[in-house]
Amino acid sequence: MRLLVVEDEQKLASFIEQGLTEEGYAVDVASDGELGLNMALDQVHDLVILDISLPKKDGLMVLKEMREARIATPVLLLTVRANIEDKVLGLDAGADDYLTKPFAFQELVARVRALLRRRVETAPPVLQVADVTLDPARRTVERNGEKIELTPREFSLLDYFMRNTDRVLTRTMIAEHVWDYNFDTSTNVIDVYVNYLRKKIDTDRDPKLLQTVRGVGYVMKAP
Repeated sequence: MRLLVVEDEQKLASFIEQGLTEEGYAVDVASDGELGLNMALDQVHDLVILDISLPKKDGLMVLKEMREARIATPVLLLTVRANIEDKVLGLDAGADDYLTKPFAFQELVARVRALLRRRVETAPPVLQVADVTLDPARRTVERNGEKIELTPREFSLLDYFMRNTDRVLTRTMIAEHVWDYNFDTSTNVIDVYVNYLRKKIDTDRDPKLLQTVRGVGYVMKAP
């Protein structure tokens, strides 16, 4: 899952980014409303965490323009405002949930998971390629009925491959969807993780699903 955090307080943004990354999410950060809106309009994120008080364009305006552009990405609003009127205003503008600062990180993660579960429930509940099944809601993977334990990053990588079966994915595409915008594609981290995933999914099993496209990237082939 890929999340967008729109927050101008640098320390708080870094704290949220680090914590969510450790939870296995790919996280992008925007420090003002204009940049946040432009990134949200790309429609590559599964959820937006949006502060209300932002420079250049406030969070409610960002949210309003997202909804006017028919962007249905779930939005979790962050604000220091705690009165009922402000909460109603945010929810009426199209927010899916509301969290008042200061907050416990565990509560933020719980709300993120709840919103993502709602989104998953509107999609096909289980992905399947050959005899591999991935359940996004339960975060489980099986091949031929055998449960396969994956790290959060490996799970996100497999999810991306299975949603793009038979499509060649470049390292840049994988970086942007499984890691973040600022990922250094000159490293071999992606190759390392694909190798980890291949060992767990394909070793001693047929057919081999994860294939290398030399000079380009990788593809998950449906037999």
